[in-house]
Amino acid sequence: MIAQAGPMLGILVRGDWAAGLPCCVVPAALLLVAALLVVGMYNSLVRGRNHVRESWAGIDTELKRRYDLIPNLVETVKGYAKHEREVLERVTEARSRAAASTGSPARQAADENMLVGALRQLFALRESYPELKASENFLALQHQLAETEDRIQAARRFYNANVREYNNRCEMLPTNVLARMFRFEPAEFFEIETAVERTAPTVGFGGSERPPD
Repeated sequence: MIAQAGPMLGILVRGDWAAGLPCCVVPAALLLVAALLVVGMYNSLVRGRNHVRESWAGIDTELKRRYDLIPNLVETVKGYAKHEREVLERVTEARSRAAASTGSPARQAADENMLVGALRQLFALRESYPELKASENFLALQHQLAETEDRIQAARRFYNANVREYNNRCEMLPTNVLARMFRFEPAEFFEIETAVERTAPTVGFGGSERPPD
């Protein structure tokens, strides 16, 4: 038995361990390593896609916050600028369209940018109505909307960063091979403008106000 163990010990000493294994073990080990690599790449694609979906939910939350502010803003402006019906109706219609938009990020971005344009027209009215410009309620809503715009832009940047990382995996070797095999589609970026500049005036709440009769 000692004589039989001699050659095997020599193989181990030389490091030629594979030569002492059955011929089927090495291919099986290589297949196992390859399978683990494939599973890891597949899981990275799934993880990236889930991150994109989760970060989109953050955008959706902040957009809804903006939708909730707009009706009060329209009513406040209406109290001072009753004759600006066209602008007010444009904002209301754009809000309804954006809130109902459920298409791709690019399609929703187009609807959101229409709303942004309508809101800019609404805020431009303050230059024609000094009482509106001085209204504490209007200033407070403008301030809240400016903060909401900051959150929307932060959520947009976070979403786009996840989209970029996920799309890289879908397009770069070797994960792009699995992406095509399992139909992982690249995600769309979300690009929207801001409706209110961050330089919105600081609001004071020292007194009460009422719209002009």
